[in-house]
Amino acid sequence: MAWDFSTDPEFARELEWIRAMVVDEIEPLDLVRHRMSPATWRAVTDPLKQRVKDRGLWAAHLDPELGGQGFGQVRLALMHEVLGRTGSAPNIFGNQAPDSGNSELLAVGANDEQKKRWLWPLLDGKLTSCFSLTEPHAAGSDPTGIKTRAVRDGDAYVIDGHKWFASNASRADFVLVFAVTDPDAERHRRASMFVVERGTPGMEIVRDVHTMHHPYEGEATRNLGGHAEIRFTGCRVPADHMIGDPGDAFVLAQKRLNGGRIHHAMRWIGQCRRAFDMLCERAVSRTSHGKRLADQQLIQQMVTRSNIEIEAFRLLTLKAAWTWDNEGPKAARQAVSEVKYWGAQILHDVVDRAIQVHGALGYSTDLPLEEMYRLARNFRLSDGADEVHIQQIAKMILRRYEAVEGWPTEHIPTRRTEAERRYADWLDIPAPQPHRTGGAS
Repeated sequence: MAWDFSTDPEFARELEWIRAMVVDEIEPLDLVRHRMSPATWRAVTDPLKQRVKDRGLWAAHLDPELGGQGFGQVRLALMHEVLGRTGSAPNIFGNQAPDSGNSELLAVGANDEQKKRWLWPLLDGKLTSCFSLTEPHAAGSDPTGIKTRAVRDGDAYVIDGHKWFASNASRADFVLVFAVTDPDAERHRRASMFVVERGTPGMEIVRDVHTMHHPYEGEATRNLGGHAEIRFTGCRVPADHMIGDPGDAFVLAQKRLNGGRIHHAMRWIGQCRRAFDMLCERAVSRTSHGKRLADQQLIQQMVTRSNIEIEAFRLLTLKAAWTWDNEGPKAARQAVSEVKYWGAQILHDVVDRAIQVHGALGYSTDLPLEEMYRLARNFRLSDGADEVHIQQIAKMILRRYEAVEGWPTEHIPTRRTEAERRYADWLDIPAPQPHRTGGAS
C-alpha cells in the first residue's frame, strides 16, 4: 500500500485559488449578508458562482457524466477544508447542503426524465432542494420507525404524515420525502423516496424550527434555509415523482450521506483551523499578570493539544477519503463513521478553547467564535448521532474477532509452554521454580 502525504502541484494551485476566493471575496460578504435581500444576495453572488464555474470547480462532488468534476474524495476533502472556513463558501461553489447530498441521491436514483427536471437545474443552481426524513415523534437514529405513509391511488401516491427538521424546506423548490409505501416489508425496504414540488396541495410548511445556531427570527436567517416542520395531509404526488423503485429510500439515503460526511468533516477542519488561528493570535497578543498568555503553561497545553487533535483529525479524514477512492465506499464505512463521531467533538473542543482564551470577547458576538460554538454542537446530532456511530464502529471492529474457549490468546503460561516446546533444544538455563509461600519450618 502506497502512502503519499503531498498534494499534486496542479491541484495545489487550485486550492490556492479557492483560498483566495474564500478569504478575499466570500468571508467579507458573510459579514454583511444579513443586510441583503435574497434578490440582492443572488445579484452579488451569481458573478462569483460564474467565476467558480469558469474555473471548473463548480459542483465538484459529482462525476463528470453527472455534471460534476470527478475529483474523487481526497481532492474534494482538501477543497472542503478551505470552504469550511465560512458558511457561504459551499453555496458559491455549488457544494452546499442539502443540495450537494440530494444531487448525489438523484444522480444514482433518478431516471433520465427526472434528472432533466430536477438534477440538472439543481446542479446549475437554478433550483434548491430539501431532504425530509426526520419526524418529531420517531427516534431520528432509527429511520425505520418513521410513520409518514404514501399510499398508491391510481397514477399517484397520497402522502400523509408529519416531518420536522427538514433542511431548507421553507426555501426549497422541491422536497425529497421519505415515506412508508409497504409497512409489511423487511424493515429497510418499507420506505420509498418522493419528490414533492413547492406549492403541491397538501404540503404545508408549518414553520422554521429555530435552533442554537439561529434561535429566533431575524436578519441573520434572511438568506439561509433553516430546518422546517412540514405536514402532509392528503398530499397527492404523481407516481413518476418516486425516485428509484419502491423500497429504495434507505439505500439511496446511505449513498447520499456517507460521502457527505467526509466533506462535512473537512469543513470542520477548516473551522478548527480558523478558531485555532484566533486562539494563537490572542495567546501572543494578550498579557496577564505581566506575562503573555503564550508563556502560561495552561495556554501552552491548549495550543499543543488543539494542534495535535486537528492534525490527527485531518489525517484520519484524508485516510477515509483515500480509502473511498482506492477501495470503494464500503471499505471506507468504518473510517467515515470515525471521522464523523470524533471530528464533531474535536471541532467543539477547539472552538471552546479559543473562546476561553479570548474571555468575554470570545463569548461575545464581536468574534465569530460564539456562532461557531453553537453550530458545532449540532454536528454531534446531524448525519447520525454520536451514539449511532459509536455503535456502528464497535460492531465493525468486533466482527473481525472470534471468541476463544478457555484462556485468552495472550495467556502467558500457555504461550510459554508452546515456546518451550518450540525452542527446547536451545534452552540451556533451567526454568525457574514456582515461588513457594508459607512460614518458616
